[in-house]
Amino acid sequence: MLHLKTVDVKTVKIDTLIIPVCEDKEIHDNSVLSSMVKQAKKLKEFKGKKGDEVTLYNMSGTKIGRAIFIGMGKVGKIDAEALRSFAGKGVKKCISNEVAEVCIATPEASKVNLDEPILFESIMEGACLGNHVFDKYKKEKKQQPLKKINFIVKKAAVRKFNRLPARVLTVCQGTIQAREWVSTPPNDKRPDQFARSISALSRKQGLKVKVFGEKELKQQKFGSLLAVSAGSRSKPRMVVLEHRPGNAKKTIVLVGKGVTFDSGGINLKPSGSLEDMKTDMSGAAAVAATLIAAARLNIKKNIVGVMPIVENMPSGDASRPGDIVKSYDGKTVEIGNTDAEGRLILIDAMAWAVKKFKPHTIIDIATLTGACMIALGEKIAGVFSFEDKLVQDILDSADKISIPLIKHTSAAGVCPCRMIIKNC
Repeated sequence: MLHLKTVDVKTVKIDTLIIPVCEDKEIHDNSVLSSMVKQAKKLKEFKGKKGDEVTLYNMSGTKIGRAIFIGMGKVGKIDAEALRSFAGKGVKKCISNEVAEVCIATPEASKVNLDEPILFESIMEGACLGNHVFDKYKKEKKQQPLKKINFIVKKAAVRKFNRLPARVLTVCQGTIQAREWVSTPPNDKRPDQFARSISALSRKQGLKVKVFGEKELKQQKFGSLLAVSAGSRSKPRMVVLEHRPGNAKKTIVLVGKGVTFDSGGINLKPSGSLEDMKTDMSGAAAVAATLIAAARLNIKKNIVGVMPIVENMPSGDASRPGDIVKSYDGKTVEIGNTDAEGRLILIDAMAWAVKKFKPHTIIDIATLTGACMIALGEKIAGVFSFEDKLVQDILDSADKISIPLIKHTSAAGVCPCRMIIKNC
């Protein structure tokens, strides 16, 4: 689906070509593309500013049927995320226009101050992710993903990065799978259903899979996890995935929150907050997709995914505010609010993972908490850790993909107010 190609845009017949444009600088070193950009900028409504967009047809001197020009603003503002956004926007437009195949003109790396690997990877990721259509529940499939996306690059780049499209596609397939799980309605991903879906896909990739049912969780005394699931007729699960390539010495454990629907329990959420609570299993989806992608890419690291999966519902059997439960590691916990369910399932999963795998690194991923979103907004993720080195590694990774993060390091419950805001 993703292809790096060298194309003579003057002589080759192209049905649809997407061209990124900056308002203050020419970012292509191809004379034909530069001429086309100048022609587009003669229009009053298009100057290359961020948000600008214009489509020209049957441009003279070429065999291009449709040229879509998308403004990216000033060149100094271009980063990996800007390129992803550009490519995704262009592909979405092509889907709405019922286009089957598209070519995307990649800018010259030196002119946008980015390394070629980051530039190509970012554009391909944006295009691939933008090509995803979630229409599982629609009778009429009006929008169809593009069958082929070509990226116009120089011959040297085609040879040098010939393996990159397959790698990007694998990573994006993991992201898309996580999105599919998150978008699935809660009646179709109750804990047993979600666990079966994860297990089936993971086994296909050769991952070692273990699924704990309610009986095993009771036997091993996952008290705080079971307290969350007590109010639901849907029984809890805990899915464990292992990727072990053989020679790796250290083990990384990823723990993902998997609340397939979070009503809040007895502390019922207000109606305005309930509609999106099918997404409270996003952490588990991200972890499962990461393990599947790691297996496909044959990552040379020992990676373990642990996903406690429950449904948090009110009923006569539900846990109550004021209840005291015993967690997996033997500590007692008083439940002050049944809508604080995420930390209850995570403490049992993490305690078990530490005892079982003795990991070098453990990271939990969760839609936790609502207060974090209120404090930071919907586009900034919070990172909390006692380990500055680990946090810095995560921040560095976020810089690579332009994800805004806020760091908060604390010890013994006392916050030293050391906070670093990234890309806010």
